[in-house]
Amino acid sequence: MNEQNHTLEPSPVPESDLLDVGGAQIPVLTTNTLVVGTGSAGYCAADRLWEFGQTDLIMVADKVRAGASRNAGSDKQTYYKLTLSGPEGDSVQEMAETLFSGGAMDGDNALAEAALSARAFLRLCDLGVPFPQNRYGEFIGYKTDHDPRRRATSVGPYTSRSMVENTEKKVARNGTPVYDNCRVVDLIVRDGAICGVLLLRTDVPHDGERSPFLLVRTTNVVYATGGPAGLYATRVFPNGQWGASGAAYRGGVHGKNVTEWQFGLASIKPRWNVSGTYMQVIPRFVSTDAEGNDEREFLTEGIEDLGRLMSLVFLKGYQWPFDVRKARDGSSLIDLLVYRETVLRGRRVFLDFRRNPVNMDFDPSLLSPEAYDYLQRADVLFGTPIERLRKMNEPAYQFYLDRNPYVDLEQEMLEVDVCAQHNNGGLVVDGWWQSNLTGFFPVGEAGGAHGVYRPGGSALNSGQVGATRAAQFIAAHRTAEPVGEEGFRAAAEPVVADALALAEAAARRAEHGAPDTTGELLTEIQEMMSAKVGPVRSPETIEEARQQVAAWFEEYEQTIAADRSSRRSMNRLFLIRDILTTAHVYVNAMSDYVGHGGRSRGSVLYTDPAGDLPQVGYGENPQRELDLPEIFRFTLDEGALDAEIQEVALHRDGEQAAPRAWWRERRPIPEDDDFFENVWREFRIDGNIR
Repeated sequence: MNEQNHTLEPSPVPESDLLDVGGAQIPVLTTNTLVVGTGSAGYCAADRLWEFGQTDLIMVADKVRAGASRNAGSDKQTYYKLTLSGPEGDSVQEMAETLFSGGAMDGDNALAEAALSARAFLRLCDLGVPFPQNRYGEFIGYKTDHDPRRRATSVGPYTSRSMVENTEKKVARNGTPVYDNCRVVDLIVRDGAICGVLLLRTDVPHDGERSPFLLVRTTNVVYATGGPAGLYATRVFPNGQWGASGAAYRGGVHGKNVTEWQFGLASIKPRWNVSGTYMQVIPRFVSTDAEGNDEREFLTEGIEDLGRLMSLVFLKGYQWPFDVRKARDGSSLIDLLVYRETVLRGRRVFLDFRRNPVNMDFDPSLLSPEAYDYLQRADVLFGTPIERLRKMNEPAYQFYLDRNPYVDLEQEMLEVDVCAQHNNGGLVVDGWWQSNLTGFFPVGEAGGAHGVYRPGGSALNSGQVGATRAAQFIAAHRTAEPVGEEGFRAAAEPVVADALALAEAAARRAEHGAPDTTGELLTEIQEMMSAKVGPVRSPETIEEARQQVAAWFEEYEQTIAADRSSRRSMNRLFLIRDILTTAHVYVNAMSDYVGHGGRSRGSVLYTDPAGDLPQVGYGENPQRELDLPEIFRFTLDEGALDAEIQEVALHRDGEQAAPRAWWRERRPIPEDDDFFENVWREFRIDGNIR
């Protein structure tokens, strides 16, 4: 353990236990449980396993210091939990119903997330996360989006970082080995169960002296790799966060609700959600051409009334994610106007905190009562946006001065866009966060535990709960030794041979003069996904994306070239295959969603020629449709598919791999017997872990 920063020092990979595949000597690690990912969910799983007595485990990560938990956040990064303060009532059942009401969420996941929320939260407090409490020990809360209570809390913009750092200290004290620079290539599967993972060691050159690959033979895998952050170019996921969902789909793991992304306004250099105070101080929205010229305020094209404009910008503070229900005449109309500027017009959008909207003196009398009351209580009914920001939240101003690149909001504008921020769907999980593949447990954003809507901050709670549930189940029922060496060899050899063949063929193409296009292809995939299937999608753009991704996917292994002498190029070779696999599954799921009658819901607008365009009205003015592109014409889902869940999988037919989607009813919230004597009797048998 590093005594200066109390973080884990990555362990060296032993080279003693080797598997010979076609002459290549591949190192093999053996353990009961492999935890993939060193974010808040991954570290939680590792520590819980250790506490529950399953100490035979190791952790791997492609970059230990990367990832969304450690490097992402917002003005007030929220943690959602059961109410633990004040006179208002709350209950596990009520919180479960709140989560379940988001639509397309399985009830057992909702109940578990509610039931374990206090346990998970208080454990974080005991580990050192400084959640605020009053002088009597109550953990105070506030209302977040989609929250009927005051269940939310925060330690500021770095809540998840504090969770990671404090849990990491505990895992370091436990002595759990952690291997860095290990990218997931493929799962090793035998008889419908996980038995290992093939990793690429991104710090080892492909020079033949030692293998850049690493095998882990294991009984269980806790998959805490984060969401598929590499799918979109316009994203707020931090640099170094890519995800590894493609390997899971290649290994036969199913997906769930993968169409349900969350998008929102964020700065792009540096990447950061501009929620909370950044919007509540009502900055000016400005667009320019690609070179930064031709500056103009564009919100007035859709929102002519200045009071209405300022009030909607204010509301973006706590109605931050793009919500298609608020796109008709609410705060999410701003997201659509930004999208029109950046995606449809090819312009750049900035927040200007130096001047008030429309270059006017700030007139608070124009604000809605909600906005006026809030800003009056904050004592900021004056001045410019930057003056209001520094009065309300000085750390929010200082934050951008500490970034790389830094931005001084007093001197310059902040470039923003509507960015992919979180995938509410993911890999399928049951009530113990085990997937359809025995022994494989996706937790955190990698697991598809959420529904269409979710309260702000519930993702952090879900990661802790899922990791705890997975660890409980493994410690109780999955303690067997990994599959024997011969069985593992039989399962691993074809997977390793496939990876070796891909690397060798790509390297030979480059050596014979083919250009190394890995970087260009990665950019093309991401930009196409953002342009065609981002927060605004139509059946036509989805089909265009589906055909393009299918073509890339089918030709990839036969045409890609990579530079053998460049570790970065060889790393991208497998990274792009993972992203393409995920894109193939996701875009086909979107196509199936539309074919199933799906309409606009959550954080996505699906174009419908028979629908309506957004409207605007204020005070005595009647509602009227705005003069916007037809791609913004939509019909709300109105909860029509809330009781159904779409699942997807990548099915192989010979050499071809084709995505398939199907629908099922969501699992209801369980109604187990809660009579104490009965529960206690069952608990004495197996802890009710079944």
